[in-house]
Amino acid sequence: MTDQVVELVVRADRAVVDGTERAASLGVAAGRIVAVRDRDHDWGSPAAREVVLGADEVLLPGLVDPHVHVNEPGRTEWEGFASATRAAAAGGVTTIVDMPLNSVPATVDPDALAVKRAAAQGQCVVDVGFWGGAVPGNADQLAPLHDAGVFGVKCFLLDSGVPEFAPLDAAGLRAALAELARIDGLLLVHAEDGDGLTPHEGGPSFAEFVASRPPSAEASAVRAVAEAAATAGARVHVVHLSSAAGLAEVRAAKAVGTRITVETCPHYLALAAEEVPDGDTTFKCCPPIRDRAEQDALWRGLLDGTVDCVVSDHSPCTAELKRLDEGDFGAAWGGIASVQLGLPVVWTAARARGVPLATVVGWMATATADLVGLADRGRLAAGCVADLAVFAPDATWVVDPAALQHRNPVSPYAGRTLSGVVRSTWRRGAEVDPQVPAGELLTRPGARAGVAVPAR
Repeated sequence: MTDQVVELVVRADRAVVDGTERAASLGVAAGRIVAVRDRDHDWGSPAAREVVLGADEVLLPGLVDPHVHVNEPGRTEWEGFASATRAAAAGGVTTIVDMPLNSVPATVDPDALAVKRAAAQGQCVVDVGFWGGAVPGNADQLAPLHDAGVFGVKCFLLDSGVPEFAPLDAAGLRAALAELARIDGLLLVHAEDGDGLTPHEGGPSFAEFVASRPPSAEASAVRAVAEAAATAGARVHVVHLSSAAGLAEVRAAKAVGTRITVETCPHYLALAAEEVPDGDTTFKCCPPIRDRAEQDALWRGLLDGTVDCVVSDHSPCTAELKRLDEGDFGAAWGGIASVQLGLPVVWTAARARGVPLATVVGWMATATADLVGLADRGRLAAGCVADLAVFAPDATWVVDPAALQHRNPVSPYAGRTLSGVVRSTWRRGAEVDPQVPAGELLTRPGARAGVAVPAR
């Protein structure tokens, strides 16, 4: 019996708890999990609401997706806080962290962060945090951004695709790492070496596009970042790893104690270059989707712990920017919108490889929460926020982009049959209503200047 009066009890024949799947019941009060007990535990609280999951449903912690491009303000026609957070909730995601670029202004100083937070205010149905950005000349803004509550800062080592977010050269990378080491901040890095790319004149050939961004360019960038981080004593996180060569560099850096973590994405785990039709620019992203051998290497990296987590890299745009009529991989915007699809996409691929659901949840909820320092999320445990997802892992469905919550109906998964349906998503013990923006704007735990602001 708990000392706290339980307001909600959730019972499930299957729940992901402590990295395994078992029967359980959760007691919830004031939006947090009071305790996790056996399924038929007597909570001694007759006034509590009781929810009993179906036999085909699994209770999961709400997912945490720390790689989402919301694009508002400035490019809200690509996506926005209302549509992005509705899509997240529909995919079982209860917390997202917004990337600093593709919005205008880019989040490269505290004033821009305030603009971003003002744009998000009153729109979000799940909780939202923010990354800052490291660009040439703003090293003196990284500590103020850190104090204002960003979860870390992101940089590019080559053209980002938007003029507001220029890449860092070697000196700029060293300066950013030195400042972040001083405050123990986290640097996220888009690790591709621009000098390692080969000329690409565009056109419909997917193979030519992939060849223009070879694994060696990723590997050399990861190596340079790891060496610079080790010298500075800084923490770095490599975003959207796509190749075995890049993976080998991460593994080598970890082996010598470099403070480096790495993520990969659903599209690298579930899509393969061999199956991409020429001219179908819905598949364009950077780094590119590679062949099955590279995909197999990423799965091995996840299973052996070299790859830390799986994130969506939700990077939407309008249909026009995908140049679907032209089919030109040179001209099309590179990005895949998948915040709603991440769990079923990864689960479909994982179960085909014999990987259990609890392991997938570890990559997409627990490890991602740990990455951003939100220790009270991403797990079903006493004291954690009662952010939950009810998932039917054996149910199947066919992806119709027009039926997704993403603002623009563009998806490389169109027509695919996926396993796993999110039946409901709960935030702080209440089922998410996509019409009620009850989400909160988050700041990094321990931030001195930032204050969490309710988005309602």
